[in-house]
Amino acid sequence: MEEAKYYSVRMRASQNIADQSESKHISGGELISTYSNIKESVNILLEKALTHSRGNADFMQIQFEAIQEPVEYIKPLEVRTNEVASMEAGQVLAKSLLEKAGIPKKTIDKVYENLSQYLEPAGAVLVDVQSGERVDDRKNKGIRVSRIDWLPHHFERWSDFYHIKGNQRLREALALATKVSSHPAAAAELCWSDDPDYVTGYVASKREGYQRITKLKEYGDERGGRIFFVHCSEELDSYIYYLEKKPVFIQWEGSREEDGA
Repeated sequence: MEEAKYYSVRMRASQNIADQSESKHISGGELISTYSNIKESVNILLEKALTHSRGNADFMQIQFEAIQEPVEYIKPLEVRTNEVASMEAGQVLAKSLLEKAGIPKKTIDKVYENLSQYLEPAGAVLVDVQSGERVDDRKNKGIRVSRIDWLPHHFERWSDFYHIKGNQRLREALALATKVSSHPAAAAELCWSDDPDYVTGYVASKREGYQRITKLKEYGDERGGRIFFVHCSEELDSYIYYLEKKPVFIQWEGSREEDGA
């Protein structure tokens, strides 16, 4: 049976700074859609941008393009929630989970020493597992993970099965973390949002799964970070292409033939 044709639907929204010389990132997002569902996808992304706690956007771009490559199907990472009482406790736990995922302590320490630099780029920062040095060449923008979504109804089935309150934020974050960790070059990911009202973050890896940490920053802080620890023995260009261009659906039980899109 011929596979359905899919489209990548993307949104980014920003707000001009007072002097007009730079802009503040407000929101971004992406869905994979069939042609008949593009309008619904656009409305979901529009609502996300117009109701974001980082402020009101004065620039927004929503676009879609046909996906030419075959879609890859992968299973979601296992999820665990770690309750912590403070940001400090959350960061201590994050470091411990990174070590469990196989990241050397010296690398973790070096990343935290340079953390202020890694909270600025809009995309993700790639750091070598062994040296702790940044290895991507996107110094200002970082790497943007793209072309990722759940198969229709699979997130709802997954959240119902595990009795987890599903929402768009978890849907997007778990899908992204699953794609990031699925490549051979991936070792672990450390992430928390730039949303000032959302303090939960996570550490994710193939070994330890998706480990939510309920406090990784202080309430009201608009700085967010996304750090990918990578094995530089693998081909980094291939990994970056995979993150940015390879279309991936998250599939939880059932077959893709049964579900369609």
